[in-house]
Amino acid sequence: MKHFIITAALACALPLSAVAQDVTIKMGHAASSKHIFQDGLQIFADKVAEKTNGAVKVEVYGDRQLGDDKQLLEGLQIGLINGALVSSATLPLVLGTGGFDALQLPFVVSSYDQMSGVLTSDLGDELLATLDEKSIKGVGFVEAGLRHFLAKTPVGSTADFAGLKTRIVPIPLHKATWEAIGVNPIGMAYGEVYSALETGTIDAVEINLSSVQSESLYDAAQNVTLTGHYFWPGVIMLSGAVYDSLSDDQKAAVDAAGRETTAEAYALAASQEADTTAFLKDHGVTITDLSDLETMQGKTAPVVETWTAKEPLVAKITDAFRAGN
Repeated sequence: MKHFIITAALACALPLSAVAQDVTIKMGHAASSKHIFQDGLQIFADKVAEKTNGAVKVEVYGDRQLGDDKQLLEGLQIGLINGALVSSATLPLVLGTGGFDALQLPFVVSSYDQMSGVLTSDLGDELLATLDEKSIKGVGFVEAGLRHFLAKTPVGSTADFAGLKTRIVPIPLHKATWEAIGVNPIGMAYGEVYSALETGTIDAVEINLSSVQSESLYDAAQNVTLTGHYFWPGVIMLSGAVYDSLSDDQKAAVDAAGRETTAEAYALAASQEADTTAFLKDHGVTITDLSDLETMQGKTAPVVETWTAKEPLVAKITDAFRAGN
């Protein structure tokens, strides 16, 4: 009976081109539908439709309608989810694809152009190809924005971080990074951040400004410290079964759409920084620069050294980023 249910679910989830000429791919993400992840995934959807003359249609579902990042990744692997945009930080933990840690090393990347240049290169393709053995096809990236620090009380220097109950994505790299800085890191699902700030379960969160805006976190905490510790790429992925069901021409169109989306999404994220900052200021948020950024960079430098030694692809990507500085 269990085998029948799984088989039936797979049959419903996979729009095989052998059955019908037109293909509909439902793609989810865990951010708000007002978030830049929604915009980026819609850019991808439009490009796929254009490049396939409408034969392949991508439908975008935000607001965690198809699940959070972990649920989306697990669904992709078994074919119950057609496609997804998932924060790259969760991939090493859930899938064991350690190369993606290179995208979250603290203070290694300094600009959107630098990130985009590497991710649209052959090295970006090499990183995406590590998903193949997980029954997932990676085709591109969407950037959510440089990460900063949102707190209920003002934080002006590295010493001010000491002991703050801070929400982090519960992965080893982030835990090591924030322990080095001195906070009390607390692993927590993204969807729980607002209520946790509101109730005082946490004092702060490391996050991109686009999420502070789209999730209305400024209602729960109104002090942003600009640290710019790392970027936040989301990975555009299809289940291996869905990708394999496409014709060769459709696969080529999807691949091209993914790379073009990466370049456009990084340009979009960069262009929105000033407007997002202005919006937050208009809603009562105090935004300050960290007074001793070099101190924080020094505290996290050993973490970068440790993680680049763990995985050859991480070292390779890190070298490429540093070459672009």
